[in-house]
Amino acid sequence: MKPTLVTGATGFLGWHVARKLLERGHSVRALVRDVKRLKELDVEAVTGDLRDAASLERAVAGCGLVFHVAADYRLWVRDSSELYRSNVDGTRNLLSAARSAGVERVVYTSTVGCIGIPKGSQGDEEQPVSLNDMVGAYKRSKFQAEQVALEFAGSGFPVVIVNPTAPVGDHDFKPTPTGRIIVDFLRDAMPAYLDTGLNLVDVRDTAEGHLLAWEKGRPGERYILGCQNLTLQQIFEKLERISGCKAPRVQIPYFVAYLAGMASTGWANVSGREPRAPLDGVKMASKKMFASHAKAARELGFSPGPVDKALGRAVEWFRENGYCQ
Repeated sequence: MKPTLVTGATGFLGWHVARKLLERGHSVRALVRDVKRLKELDVEAVTGDLRDAASLERAVAGCGLVFHVAADYRLWVRDSSELYRSNVDGTRNLLSAARSAGVERVVYTSTVGCIGIPKGSQGDEEQPVSLNDMVGAYKRSKFQAEQVALEFAGSGFPVVIVNPTAPVGDHDFKPTPTGRIIVDFLRDAMPAYLDTGLNLVDVRDTAEGHLLAWEKGRPGERYILGCQNLTLQQIFEKLERISGCKAPRVQIPYFVAYLAGMASTGWANVSGREPRAPLDGVKMASKKMFASHAKAARELGFSPGPVDKALGRAVEWFRENGYCQ
């Protein structure tokens, strides 16, 4: 069996995709910059960088399948060009290398942020959306990267796109913005909440959805990998039951959060330290990011379970690994 390349295997979702592949008997090669987080996974580590085309050519050599999960997932960065180099140029570099190497299929990990979500409703793959709808450099870079993937698929290279919502669970190393919400909740650093919402999904189900996209997905198609639409208040209520920590009871107006985001991001731009409340994140919270995974269920057989167990694993993992001190 030819090896399968996974980019982003040292990150949250990529780690779970790699583990799922190993459980299925695949020989996994991981493109990494830091091998420390791979100690639990029996994979072949290949050093490289999405911005280094030559390193990607070496990484894909001999591979039959590629899961491109890696992305620069930051809601604030001093130099936004870093996001575009990794997410847009990096995707083009990898797909070019994969096509030249004769890779049989690529699963590209986009984001639900690239899906059109009408205010007050839920989004799906058919909802019209454009670059102008993207809030912040991260979403804009991911939207443009998704267009690169669609361009390659349109030229006949078999690329299937998945759009995860907000995965939760164990091994959220960095953590992700959603994981940061859980950590802040456990640290009693969430005194209030906004009237917003997310679609949560178990990260293990999301990883399974990647493999289903490889097996059953149609090239050039997008598939939302999500599960439960929950308001932030409902998420906190679940976390309260799971963790024993008290959920915030105060809802703050959006304009208060917006002012806090402006102040926090303004200081970050001066100090160079990551803001507690990135303004782009506050802007994203102005509408509930609710979505439907009906297409993935219908075409891929994607059947995610309730997120309570995943939230429980996240709480346990963050506590055991010192994130809540």
